[in-house]
Amino acid sequence: MAYDELLADRVRDILSDQESLREQKMFGGLAFMVRDKMVVCVGTGNRALLVRVDGVREPEYLERDGTDHAVMGQGRSMGAGWITVDANALTGETALEFWIAAALEHNTTAAG
Repeated sequence: MAYDELLADRVRDILSDQESLREQKMFGGLAFMVRDKMVVCVGTGNRALLVRVDGVREPEYLERDGTDHAVMGQGRSMGAGWITVDANALTGETALEFWIAAALEHNTTAAG
C-alpha cells in the first residue's frame, strides 16, 4: 500500500520554508528530512504519521488523542521519542502543525 499522498502534500506545504528539506522513502512511507534527520514520516493506513520528538517529553505527547509509542514489529520499541499519530487525529491543520513543530523543535538538538 502506498503512503497517504494528500497527507504528504500537507506536510510538504508546512515544511516548505526549511532550507535543508529533502524527502526519502523510509519505513514503508515517505520521510521528510531536515538537517539530514527525520522529522516526520507519512505512513499508510490508520498510523498516518511517524514523528520523532524529544524523548523526555514523550509522556506528555502521548496524552494527546490518537497517539501511541512507535514499535517496529510486535513488541520492539523504536526507542524514546518515536510516536505514531492516527489519521483521524490529523484532520485539522492545527493538529498537523503541532506535530511538525514538536518534531522540528527536537530536530534542532537531536544527534543524527
